[in-house]
Amino acid sequence: MVELQINTTQNVNINFIAASVGERILAYIIDLIIKFAYVIVTYQIMFNLFNINEFIEDMDQWSQIAVVVSFYLPVVFYSLIFETFLDGQTIGKRIMKIKVVKIDGYQASLADYLVRWFFRIVDLNMMSGIVALIAIVTSKKSQRLGDMTAGTSVISLKNNVNISHTILEELDDSYTPTYPNVIKLSDNDARIIKETYIRAKAARDYETLIKLRKKIIQVVEIKDFNDTDIQFIDTILKDYNYYTQGM
Repeated sequence: MVELQINTTQNVNINFIAASVGERILAYIIDLIIKFAYVIVTYQIMFNLFNINEFIEDMDQWSQIAVVVSFYLPVVFYSLIFETFLDGQTIGKRIMKIKVVKIDGYQASLADYLVRWFFRIVDLNMMSGIVALIAIVTSKKSQRLGDMTAGTSVISLKNNVNISHTILEELDDSYTPTYPNVIKLSDNDARIIKETYIRAKAARDYETLIKLRKKIIQVVEIKDFNDTDIQFIDTILKDYNYYTQGM
């Protein structure tokens, strides 16, 4: 089991488990079955039902090849199309609950998916996928050559991190902040505050909550508040997210 630490664009480190070789192979097989099904159905429809041979028989050989190939382009670009429009997943990956992500925390772009698709020629089509298998097994981040080049990896979605494990807070659209000075805090400050707050609250460690509240007041320079320690710290965390989520 390989653990990946992804630093998000909000400077929050989130740990994921890389998809196993078995999961990736099963997803590949599912996608392969879908592509074979498409080829068979397309052949039956175009050549048996509509008898397209009658329409192209007067064309030169290269034109005939171009027409036939055009029907099978979705198979060639299958992974590129689905990963682009399904946010890093093909149908096989979605069924196996795995996904392509950028290891730098940014959203994977069309260019990233294009690089992964191009390197499939080396990774999967040469030596029957042995190159990809060796790369994934030996890579510290479970990456095939296409992943290494694109800066991506494939993670398992079966271990999604709950929002309580990050500095993020659920906010209503109508939320109104109370303490604008929270912008004096850093992401690391907010993370430490939240981790300490959650532990102290669960243990009913009121002494720690008081110390935490005093430290926040000192750093953020808040002069007036009427909430309890728990309400105050909870508001601080929500306000921090309110002011920083758009940065």
